[in-house]
Amino acid sequence: MALTPSDDSADFRSQAAPVLPDAAALVPARIGAGAGSRWGALAVTADGEVEELSAEKALERLARDTVLVVHPGFTARRIAVGLANKRGFSEPGPKVLDLLELFAFVHPAAPCLPTPGGLARALRLNTTETPEAQALMLHEAAARLLSTLQSRNYPDRSGTARVAWRMAEAGWAWAPGVMSALGDVVTREGKPRVGRGFDVWNDLPEWEDRAPRGAPGQMPVTEDEARERLAELVGTNAEKRSGQSDFAAATARAFGPREAAGAPNIVIAEAGTGIGKTLGYIAPASLWAQRNKGTVWLSTYTKNLQRQLDQELSRLYPDPAEKNEKTVIRKGRENYLCLLNFAETADRAALSGNAVAIGLVSRWAKASRDGDMVGGDFPAWLAQKLGGGGGRSVLTDRRGECVYTACPHFKKCFIEKAIRKARRADIVVANHALVMRQAALEQAGALLMPQAPRNVATNVEAAGNAEDEEPTGREARSRFVFDEGHHIFDAADSAFSAHLSASETAELRRWIRGAEGQRGRRGRGLEDRIGDLTTGDETAEEALSAAINAASALPAPGWASRLNDGAPRGAAEEFLALLRNHVHARAEDSDGPFSLEAEIEPLSKPIEETARALDVALERLAAPLFRIAERLRIRLDAEAEDLDTSMRIRMDAAARGLERRAKLLIPSWRSMLGGLGRPTPEDFVDWFSIDRIGGREADVGMHRHWRDPTIPFAEAVLEPAHGIVIASATLRDRLIDDADADEGWASAEVRTGVTHLAVPARRAFMASPFNYAAQARIFVVRDVSRTDLNQIASAYRELFLAAGGGALGLFTAIHRLRAVHERLMAPLEEAGLSLYSQHVDALDTSTLVDIFRAERHACLLGTDAVRDGVDVPGDSLRMIVFDRVPWPRPDILHKARRERFGGPRYDDMLTRLRLKQAFGRLIRSARDKGVFIMLDSRLPTRLTSAFPPDVTVERVGLAEAVAGTREFLKG
Repeated sequence: MALTPSDDSADFRSQAAPVLPDAAALVPARIGAGAGSRWGALAVTADGEVEELSAEKALERLARDTVLVVHPGFTARRIAVGLANKRGFSEPGPKVLDLLELFAFVHPAAPCLPTPGGLARALRLNTTETPEAQALMLHEAAARLLSTLQSRNYPDRSGTARVAWRMAEAGWAWAPGVMSALGDVVTREGKPRVGRGFDVWNDLPEWEDRAPRGAPGQMPVTEDEARERLAELVGTNAEKRSGQSDFAAATARAFGPREAAGAPNIVIAEAGTGIGKTLGYIAPASLWAQRNKGTVWLSTYTKNLQRQLDQELSRLYPDPAEKNEKTVIRKGRENYLCLLNFAETADRAALSGNAVAIGLVSRWAKASRDGDMVGGDFPAWLAQKLGGGGGRSVLTDRRGECVYTACPHFKKCFIEKAIRKARRADIVVANHALVMRQAALEQAGALLMPQAPRNVATNVEAAGNAEDEEPTGREARSRFVFDEGHHIFDAADSAFSAHLSASETAELRRWIRGAEGQRGRRGRGLEDRIGDLTTGDETAEEALSAAINAASALPAPGWASRLNDGAPRGAAEEFLALLRNHVHARAEDSDGPFSLEAEIEPLSKPIEETARALDVALERLAAPLFRIAERLRIRLDAEAEDLDTSMRIRMDAAARGLERRAKLLIPSWRSMLGGLGRPTPEDFVDWFSIDRIGGREADVGMHRHWRDPTIPFAEAVLEPAHGIVIASATLRDRLIDDADADEGWASAEVRTGVTHLAVPARRAFMASPFNYAAQARIFVVRDVSRTDLNQIASAYRELFLAAGGGALGLFTAIHRLRAVHERLMAPLEEAGLSLYSQHVDALDTSTLVDIFRAERHACLLGTDAVRDGVDVPGDSLRMIVFDRVPWPRPDILHKARRERFGGPRYDDMLTRLRLKQAFGRLIRSARDKGVFIMLDSRLPTRLTSAFPPDVTVERVGLAEAVAGTREFLKG
């Protein structure tokens, strides 16, 4: 692993200094003075010569010349903010020296925010926020990074040089400087052999299987013991928080032995912001795991909290080696680097022109903690350089293509290593999606019947990726903590649903038939993956051939064009083409840019007929898939004495993947098709839809969702468990006249599924310790038109300026966010306030939030993903502005649930919880001060119970809100 950026070693080899680039550093800046200033850039040489560039000239330099920048694409977009025609300029050219690339090469897997300030902090360089200082810092950063490669302590300089050589052959702009820094080993090693350089798999350690851990004990954790463990975790010098101690004691009740099967010990707990619930539940969970030699699964909804939990566990295990042994982060297979896919991509890197990005991935893979490419230590900006499907899809196994022990890298596989660690870990940090997906598939036989579905119907991705681990026994997952418990309903809705769509059925075809000759497409078909397992078994060979032939009825490559042209091919495309016409005919505003949906009834005869034809085609496909699985099971039994371990693993994994598609996925689709023309089962909601992305049709299909998805969640996850904690800061829906809070608990229990259990859950509530009356203000602005984007943008501008940054703007629609961003960028940047935006900036949401957290005067615009699960303590977040009341979108599914859960009261509950969650982002510590502003004058008084009762909601004009903000936040 490379030196960390904080390494201060000055022990360099006695050779010439590395070649520094003869290039100016380019940073976005306002140029000119006073009212005549406009957006452009500063170009600063290493000697400090400054050149002001107009936006047009700066973009030309980026496209043509050798310049030093941080994140070229992001830099170009910020330079072009004031231009009327942003499309008239080329993307940054190949000569651009991106310091993020150099940092990722020298310090792989080390964190670095993709901004000049982020780079300075990562390298511990001093800089101010002025453009001139930032530009000079870029020169210093380049010198520091290149010099680091010369250090005697820099590990594996020979291997580093081999990667650099391959990248140099591809024309990497940093190659001259890097090769000069590594010149002594390059000279000694000579040109790497063919295939060398990116073959990181040769340097990774192998994992080893260990004996099963066995069932855990059943010794309880008492309330006093939980309090004592918490005191150890927070330390003797920490501030004493009685609410946190009470929370730990309350959650300890979930870690006792259950009295009867199907009656788990469940605690639902609302812990207000500032309680410290994370360490509160880690205390009893870790004590139970230690005492009983068992595993507790900590599940989150967002990756932000998953990362935060990982950091908190360092308090429990300060020794990194012990932490590595006793904790593990578990995600779905689609999150991890697949070494086989990487090897294939690396072999084609020179031909694809992607060798630089592949080289950086190889550097990261060797240094990575666990190979997690989504939310782990993988640089998020690097995904864009990989191209296609968000970049990562070419390197991960997203659709069950794993060949297991047939893979030459199986013993070094990141995924297999994480799975095996999870079987022996004390604490597994997972997410709701993975926990529910695994539970759903374990319960599939009990919950799914083809004609009368107790639907655990999952989509192709769930069925494909849940085959990533062998059954570990119910006892391995008997204790859970669901943090962000207010998202259980939404997570269950996603996990326990079925989508018969063009993309899902086409994905099943690709899983069976492979890429079918598509150039540049990765895809190993069923014959490539398991053909050798069926050789010599005539029945299995015939079934494999039959399955491949039957899959031709599913959508083939190019289906989108054929559906659009009205020229479908095959049973599935014919059904989907008629479905598409049905949606266009029934939906409102079918010519608009947004996704469309339509109720199924009344249904035309042609759709019924094509549905029957597709049902027959799916039946023909399921039968041979099941037959292959059956033959593999027979071999596992008949040849038990002779099969080696690796072959048994492959055969069992293949059989499970086939069974899940033949017995779960395809029957769920057939059930939906068979129900067309008949009333939908009472527990479900069916509809047709056309999904659009950027105005382009991306998918078309039929959907089936539970009206109450907590029913299968309770059956698959809650009932089999022994103990469960469901925690959140926003579980209860408090009403203004709800003195005893019973109504609030009732809604919490409905949304978490505990009402479906025979034994009631225990409740716990710990109020936030903050003085909201002194720390917060709430304004509802009554004189801004909610339909006039110019007025809305003006309001955001004046409020953000009054706060001096540290402001989060929340929107209920992406198109309004983009329109306001367009109007805000120039005036805020002119005032020295950086503006970042989800759905606009070429950065993922987590990175945007990290930048916002690090820059005190930044502003951030976002939607739901920014509203939920974001932790920005301190002065970096001192204002939240909502553009509209966040009512739920009245789509077909929501309308069905509104009927089931109380009509308008259901709308109110969801909206109050969203407001409560948003307000909870504002005050995160006793020292915080913040202003919450709603720009929608139509906020009903009945919804204001979402806010703390000791804060007065003031309905004022915009001018009063601006003045009140400035006065409250001054100093």
